[in-house]
Amino acid sequence: MTAVSSTSDALPALAEEVEQFVAAAGWDQPPQLFALVPTAELLRMQPELAGQLDAASVLTPIAQDSLPDGDLGSALAGIMWPEAVHGCALVQEIVVLPPEAEAEVNASGEDEDRVRQLAAEHPQRQEARLVAAVLRDGGEACVMRLRDHDDLLKGAELAPNLTAALHATFT
Repeated sequence: MTAVSSTSDALPALAEEVEQFVAAAGWDQPPQLFALVPTAELLRMQPELAGQLDAASVLTPIAQDSLPDGDLGSALAGIMWPEAVHGCALVQEIVVLPPEAEAEVNASGEDEDRVRQLAAEHPQRQEARLVAAVLRDGGEACVMRLRDHDDLLKGAELAPNLTAALHATFT
């Protein structure tokens, strides 16, 4: 990654970098959480990493322990980051529906678990890998790759509820 002037400027490229890292292991993976730590600070504390990290990168993603099985929202609600962590990124695989199919599923009146099941079984569903990244100071970025396409969709608006939940880990 090329040097950028601020962590907010670096965040979209960092979200892409995290997606590429996770993509190298293939599909059908559980959600993964990464701490975003200033590279310069990391190199100061652990100079032996100099050959492994890009010193021009403002932030370095650091994979965290596996998240507990079950409700992702509950798992995120229990996370509090130390001051050294300037942001975090979460990668998860999701099911995406076209707007009309999503409206149909949501209008079914079913409970949340049944809505998830209906979405997963819908003939127009697409599987995707979503990366949401946020900064302690409020920056955010998201990228999403559909399983059957190489294109990468970009924009913080891709996952507003998830970015809000990630921001809450810093309060």
